[in-house]
Amino acid sequence: MVYLKWLVRIIIFVLLLGFAVKNLEPVTLNYFMGYQWQEPLVVILLAFTILGVVVGLLAAMSTLFRQRREIQGLRRELRRLDKNVNEAPATSPIADTATAGHVDVM
Repeated sequence: MVYLKWLVRIIIFVLLLGFAVKNLEPVTLNYFMGYQWQEPLVVILLAFTILGVVVGLLAAMSTLFRQRREIQGLRRELRRLDKNVNEAPATSPIADTATAGHVDVM
């Protein structure tokens, strides 16, 4: 299984390396107000891929932090409920009321 992973990694690396070697021609990106950026196509694609990954991670971080806060709140509530259960008397009031109305008829 380890050999298969390394084989797939090597194949992907060779394909990406071939793509990079074939796309070394300079490309010009034109921005607003006359700004330009001239780099090889592979550099521009790599830069925008990294930018996309960073934006995606930042978007996911807000959800991650919200979920972590919710988990912490639920853990605090669980500890509080567990503490209340451990401090409760051995007989619960619900069990006492259920048997209090019961009458044995012989």
